[in-house]
This record gives sequence, structure tokens and C-alpha cells, in this order.
Amino acid sequence: MYKLAPSLLAANFADLGTQLYEIEKAGAHYLHFDVMDGHFVPNISFGAPVLKSIRPCTKLFFDVHLMITEPERYVGDFAKSGADSITVHFEAFQNDKDLLSCLNKIRDSGTKVGLATNPDTPVENLFKYLEYLDLALIMSVEPGFGGQKFIPNALKKAEALAKQGANIDIQMDGGIDLNNLQSVLDAGVNVVVAGSSIFGSPDIGKSVRSFLK
Repeated sequence: MYKLAPSLLAANFADLGTQLYEIEKAGAHYLHFDVMDGHFVPNISFGAPVLKSIRPCTKLFFDVHLMITEPERYVGDFAKSGADSITVHFEAFQNDKDLLSCLNKIRDSGTKVGLATNPDTPVENLFKYLEYLDLALIMSVEPGFGGQKFIPNALKKAEALAKQGANIDIQMDGGIDLNNLQSVLDAGVNVVVAGSSIFGSPDIGKSVRSFLK
């Protein structure tokens, strides 16, 4: 059974407590935090204080996706604020040394370790880091904006990653809905991020249950 990770980015913050209750009750496993800084990606979203404020409200696994420059500066803040997993982007680093240092810093913080790749980055760039990871995230849209259309080439990247046989989760994020869900799962993905297709529904709980049928 795969894990469903509704993305907080698509939630209604005026009714956040109710929506978190609904997705958890319906069976969602993770809550995905798309953290954006206005530099690595054009938009700005939210930071560690949001995690800290809602951590007491839910038992969902907090899956933090840092779409930011210099992510190593903020690993400690997110870990202390309740993150269960922290994912950084391959593209945020200039060299292997800095990337490995950040992955080790995440591990030392006590959370699980993730590494993401943008749609235009060959997935093979992640292969040499798999031994350091708990999760590899394949972006199936351009990072930084919600509601984009799914990029089909992401499926081939997931398949290539799955063939490596690493004992890690394969996550996909962007444009996933009930129409393409099965193809995503067939490609080897076992953690599915869904934003507008969950929180954009008039019945959030029903949407979660539909994903998990």
C-alpha cells in the first residue's frame, strides 16, 4: 500500500484545523510541506513556525520539502519544529561535498533524509546518493507553483530509480490526480503528493478515500 501525502500548499488556511482533521480521519499518511523562499523558486510559502503551530493538532507524518537556497541553514529549525522527514533539492548545491554535508546534517537532526530532483534534471544524478537517503522525490511539475499539469516523463524517471533496487521510498509531487494515479504507482512510486486534487475538492475526506481505494 502506498502512502498519500496531501500538500499543505493547497489547503485553506482559514480552516486549516478542520481540514487536517478531515484528511487524517480519511486515512492520509503524511502532510507534505512545500517550503518556498522566493529565491530557489519564484514563490514564497511558509516556514518552520507553521509546522510548530500545527504539530500538536495532528499525528500525521510531517514531510518537509525545502525548495530553498542554502537549505542546510534551516534543517535544525524544521527538525525542532516537528518535521519527520526533510527533503532538499539536488539543484540547490554547487558540489558533492556541500550536498553530502547537508544530507548528514538532516540525518543528525533525527529526521528522515530526502533528496529531490527537478523535471529537467536527469534522475541518474541521484543514484550515487541513494545510500544516504530514506526518500527520493521526483518532481512531476516545475517546482514553485501549485495546480500545474503532470509531466509524463516523470514516470520514466521513477522507473529508472526503482530499477536501482535501493531500499528507499520513491515520492512523486505535482499534477497527480485520480486519472494518472495508477500510472504513477505502476512506475514504482510509493509516496504520492497531491495538492489541489485533495484540498480543492468540496469533500476533502472523500477525495482522500478515493485516492486510497
